[in-house]
Amino acid sequence: MAEADITDVVDCLAASRELLARGRRHLATGKLHRASRRGWEAAALMARRVAAAQGWEYEQPDHFSVVLNQAWRLTGEDRLPGLRGIANELRGNYYKRKRHLEADSIEEDIDAVAELLEILAPLADSSDRA
Repeated sequence: MAEADITDVVDCLAASRELLARGRRHLATGKLHRASRRGWEAAALMARRVAAAQGWEYEQPDHFSVVLNQAWRLTGEDRLPGLRGIANELRGNYYKRKRHLEADSIEEDIDAVAELLEILAPLADSSDRA
C-alpha cells in the first residue's frame, strides 16, 4: 500500500467515524434528522472513497447503491446488501416527519453504518485494485 493511499484511507475512515460521532451527539439531543443525515454522510463518504480507489463511478447519491452492490460482488460479503439498505434508510429519514422517526432505530442504524465502514475500508485502498 502506497503511503498516500494509507493516508487517504485513514483520513476517510477518521472523517466517517467523526460523522458517526456527530450523529450520535445529535441523537442524544433529539435531533433525529441531523443524526440520520450524519449516518448517511459517513456511509456515502466511504463509498465515494471506495469508488475512487476501485475505479468505479460515484457522481451522485444514487450511485451509493451501485457502489455497494459492486463491493458485494467483489467481496462476497453477505452483510453488504442489508447494510446498504440501512444506510439508504438513514438518507430517507431526512424526508420523514419527526414523529415518524424513532431514536432507537436510528441509533441501531448508526451502529450498522460503523460496521459498514469497517467492511469497506480495505476496498478504499487503490493499491489493491485488481
